[in-house]
Amino acid sequence: MAFQYVLTFSLLILEMIMFSLISFPLPSKIRRPLLKTLSIPFNSQQFQVVLKCIFVFIGIMFADSINRTIKVTNELYNSNNFNNNENLLNGGISRAEIQSRRFYSQRNMYLCGFTLFLSLILNRTYKMVFELLEVKEKVKFLESDSSNNLSNSSKNLKSNNSINLNNDENLKLRIKELETEKENLLKKSKALSDEY
Repeated sequence: MAFQYVLTFSLLILEMIMFSLISFPLPSKIRRPLLKTLSIPFNSQQFQVVLKCIFVFIGIMFADSINRTIKVTNELYNSNNFNNNENLLNGGISRAEIQSRRFYSQRNMYLCGFTLFLSLILNRTYKMVFELLEVKEKVKFLESDSSNNLSNSSKNLKSNNSINLNNDENLKLRIKELETEKENLLKKSKALSDEY
């Protein structure tokens, strides 16, 4: 295998490992630092430029391998039209050699294609997991905030027996608003986790 395809295969293995780490179900306490650690190099502008150049190069290799696959396949079908004995006597290429070249060109095409495809999937999965973690943190914060508001409001009610009925109704309305907001966020979180 040529050196550029060895590097492409190495990148494919690295992408598969990263995808496994991102998609593996881990608790939020472990997943958040893991995602932050994995995203450190991607925040660098130089790294992003180098990564884009690498994927453009892999895209060019993918287009070249498609072209070679088509060319070798046509050569194989054209060699089938002629008599193999005449072809070998005239210095032609054997069918086995054409088929081995076809195998190598198809292997290179699939290798480059899967590498490009997995890079797109990896990028989108990373963004979805990061959004999911942010929504979970927001829900936890709102749950703790609403429970603190509820406990504070109940303490205030017990300590102040002379509260107006309007103030009591306002607190109940505020509690209902917070509960509906909490339910909406839980629904969004559930929808995101179901989507993930």
